[in-house]
Amino acid sequence: MKSHLLLATSATALLLAALPASAQTKYSATLEGHAILPAMTLVPAPADAPQDLQISGRYAGPAGQRVDAPESVPGMSALSDKAAPRPTGLSLPFKGQPVQGFSGIRKLPDGSYLTISDNGFGSKANSPDAMLMFHIVRPDWKAGTVERVSTGFLSDPDRKVPFRIVNENTPKRYLTGGDFDLESVQPIGDYLWFGEEFGPYLIKTDKSGKVLQVFETKVDGKLVRSPDHPAMTLPGAPGAVKFEVRRSKGFEGMAQSPDGRFLYPLLEGPLMTESGEMEARDGKRFLRILEFDVAKGEYTGRSFKYTLEAPGNAIGDFNMIDASTGLIIERDDTEGDAAQACRDGAIKADCFNVPAKFKRIYKIDMSQADADGFVKKVGYIDLMDIQDPNKVARAGAKDGKLTFPFFTIENVDVVDADHIIVGNDNNLPFSSGRALGKSDDNELILLRVTDLLKAK
Repeated sequence: MKSHLLLATSATALLLAALPASAQTKYSATLEGHAILPAMTLVPAPADAPQDLQISGRYAGPAGQRVDAPESVPGMSALSDKAAPRPTGLSLPFKGQPVQGFSGIRKLPDGSYLTISDNGFGSKANSPDAMLMFHIVRPDWKAGTVERVSTGFLSDPDRKVPFRIVNENTPKRYLTGGDFDLESVQPIGDYLWFGEEFGPYLIKTDKSGKVLQVFETKVDGKLVRSPDHPAMTLPGAPGAVKFEVRRSKGFEGMAQSPDGRFLYPLLEGPLMTESGEMEARDGKRFLRILEFDVAKGEYTGRSFKYTLEAPGNAIGDFNMIDASTGLIIERDDTEGDAAQACRDGAIKADCFNVPAKFKRIYKIDMSQADADGFVKKVGYIDLMDIQDPNKVARAGAKDGKLTFPFFTIENVDVVDADHIIVGNDNNLPFSSGRALGKSDDNELILLRVTDLLKAK
């Protein structure tokens, strides 16, 4: 009997040793609200803005070309299906400024939400006529609609931005996607703070969007920059260009401490090392969560590390639950429901060649970070496996489940002790993950995730 017990104990020990050290718990998510803002939701540029900002997307068609005729260049979804781009049903340029592309969200005391539009059309080069905007929105979960309560535009009339901007010699100096790429926002007191990718920078504005300060990024006391930083220049002859933050991998998510003392901007991709490799530990890449002292206007030098589950993954948003725990969206670069995947290895435009697979929201605990600063991943929900027993979904549900199969999912915040809000960035007009041939709308979903929020 004793020998059998020893064998059983040894077998158990071997089994536990074989399990991954980072095994996490999957928690359920139940849909309790689904609201949609149509993709083609446009606002006019302010009356005092340069006239050419009444049209947006002139430079988002053929590379290096300006197209002036509105709605003359068909939008194509090639972000994920590069081998077989699909039409999205919309065309550039737009008559107005698109509200599209929510990239960062924050619940306000009155139950509305502060959110921002992405930089425009995906890059610094193609977005000089896309205005930088933030919005107050209010989802109506019963009606399934999203009300745009107000819109604000970023501007730099006091010349606080330390480099030449697109609208340099205009009175209001409105900012565009040719200047910054806003990806996250936090309201603190009378100010708004934006996390940005091109620098990367932190930007402080007043509540109207007027820039007050722009902060460079420091990691371990050293400046880090992306290839889109204004101080970066190409060499006169072919050769290496040194930078620490890869293009489009600057600040994507940014949380704030509950007391508003600190911001926690989170890089979307790993930093580059001196040897030209991406930062990793034990073969797994990781991201930096920095700590910024709001009152002092400087980085504290303290930081945390977030381990990615797969090399090609990225994060979408970051908000705190309480003083030590938070929610982070981690996702892959795919879109589309697997039910509409291409079969038998075919590469076609009427199906999803690389459907969505990894779309999760992790709960992290910074108080349980290890000696090297790696935060604990407490557990997660799978956005490709949302329960919909009461048939709340407005689109994309089947057999009592909803998938959220978008290329970029860039909005998450806590609503109350049981619920979170989640939203996509629809990359207008370049994503069609919900339905083939149709540009994605801005979707907001209300999820009951009590067990995840309570998990230790």
